[in-house]
Amino acid sequence: MTYLSTENLSKHYADKQLFEGLSFGISRGDKTALIAENGTGKTTLLRILAGKETPDEGKVMIQNEIKVGYLEQDPQLDDEKTIRSYIAESDNAMVRLIQNYHDAADAQAQDYNEETQKAFEKAAAEMEAAEAWDYEQRMEQILGKLNIHDLDQDIATLSGGQQKRVALAFAILGDPDLLILDEPTNHLDLDMIEWLEDFLIQSNMTLLMVTHDRYFLDRVCDHILELDGNKLYHHNGNYQYFLEKRAERREIERKKTHKAKQLYKQELEWMRRSPKARTTKSKSRIDDFHDIKEQADDGRVAPELRLQMDMQRMGGKILELINVSKSYGEQVILDSYDYDFDKGERIGVIGGNGVGKSTFLKILTGEEGIDSGKIRTGETIAFGHYRQEGLEFDEEQRVIDVIQEERKIIELANGNKISASQFLEHFMFTPEMQYTPVAKLSGGEKRRLALMLVLIQNPNFLILDEPTNDLDLLTLNKLEEFLMGFEGCLILVSHDRFFMDKLVEHYLVFEGDGEIRDHHGSYEEYREQRQQEELARKRAEREAKKEQGTNGQKSPSSSTSSQKLSYNEQREYNKLETLIAKLEKEKEELETQISSGELDHQELQEKSNRYNEITQEIEERTERWFELAERAS
Repeated sequence: MTYLSTENLSKHYADKQLFEGLSFGISRGDKTALIAENGTGKTTLLRILAGKETPDEGKVMIQNEIKVGYLEQDPQLDDEKTIRSYIAESDNAMVRLIQNYHDAADAQAQDYNEETQKAFEKAAAEMEAAEAWDYEQRMEQILGKLNIHDLDQDIATLSGGQQKRVALAFAILGDPDLLILDEPTNHLDLDMIEWLEDFLIQSNMTLLMVTHDRYFLDRVCDHILELDGNKLYHHNGNYQYFLEKRAERREIERKKTHKAKQLYKQELEWMRRSPKARTTKSKSRIDDFHDIKEQADDGRVAPELRLQMDMQRMGGKILELINVSKSYGEQVILDSYDYDFDKGERIGVIGGNGVGKSTFLKILTGEEGIDSGKIRTGETIAFGHYRQEGLEFDEEQRVIDVIQEERKIIELANGNKISASQFLEHFMFTPEMQYTPVAKLSGGEKRRLALMLVLIQNPNFLILDEPTNDLDLLTLNKLEEFLMGFEGCLILVSHDRFFMDKLVEHYLVFEGDGEIRDHHGSYEEYREQRQQEELARKRAEREAKKEQGTNGQKSPSSSTSSQKLSYNEQREYNKLETLIAKLEKEKEELETQISSGELDHQELQEKSNRYNEITQEIEERTERWFELAERAS
């Protein structure tokens, strides 16, 4: 069943054609990634599909009754709302019931009378009838996974990253049939990305997304839609398969164009001789000549990112942190931390949002002071710091003026000197683009411009804080090639695990409260190690509880948490046993269906996804039941 289809979509801005004549479809169960270079209109295309923009030509057709959810790349939420009131705008009836219940509870708390009491009882009865208590728990679980806990917080107080996570939760909680996501992993920490991966893999939602995160793409998507030169190409495979097929196609195109150019030269010579006798045969040859000329001109010479820089020489002393401490109030970033950087060291920095990764980078460059300790920086060290928030450009300024304000002549690694215009061409800014205002650049193009301003300083100690945000995958490949050949020190902060594993030798893991673990190995190895540690911790807790029970002692937590269950908690506790039994029964039925061998591929995938969902839910509900049971006793 086709959920969404397009017919001859075209869009341009001013004199720039983004795409033309695009026709494709998204079918039920597809999990599709859209790949294209920056500036080719990926975000615009998604906005058109979501109904946020209109095409110049063509149309979008959505199947009746199909609900579409959409996450924008940079969502702009209503500053006058709270998180709760924003989420309540969802089309989902359950979300509206929950909001109505909370409004009634607040009204009763503020002014208890017969009218507010009746309204509260009515709202509670509607929640009960619709079994919305379970949905509310699921909603809070999803919000919690995205580190959204205070639903009464004003949106005006949220950072851009927090607003993106709220918008993501809003899109998911709407339970759409088709979910369109524009860079969903931006502003998520690694734990959130892994949760989102698992959620989308197990979900039955049909997906269309733009993402630069290759691990995420490979784990979630089973189909790649490539937009290249106004043409769409379908790839049923992973990212590596796409790269191979794209390279094969471009090689065939190159050979075809080369052959047409050779033939064009021959025919051009014939045309110049201007044969006097215009026979039918010669007129046919003239027509063929124009076709050959068109084929010869069709060879697209795509601009290619060429990153070069004249790195300054590094002396023997690099950078050393001695007994360094740094805190913000009660939040400890560094606690008597020691580290001595080696020449050419390549380090990845990972950890949850808010644990101090960006602060740590600013401490290294001297932008941020320390509370105690010493930092010794080598005399020859030249930092280049690419910041997560990017740079604030004068939107009216021309691209070339931005570079010329820094330097008009740039020296490359091979000793050659080039102009600012030539340097911009190295970064895929064509002569036409160089004289356009910054305001007309896409998000990824602005990121490339910001990266140029870092590299133009010729640093030998390069610090990149989330450099992959908004860059297209093809540009990322070129950036990786450059960084692999970079001989200076490199520190990366990125949620792109593929990017990190390819470039760094080890990881500094910020675990919070000043704890920093030095992990030598890949991110996947760290993830497995952390999972094993978590399992071991839970086993130890269960064993401790059993031992305390055997000795007739209450657990340490029972004395502190034995307060009476609230009304809602008591209702939840009363229903959990029945709910767990119901889930166990559904799980058994699914096991029988999956092992029957009677399901087609699509049905088998859906049943398997549901089985995994139920298994996880049973584990979480059971853990919650034990927690409430302990307090109830």
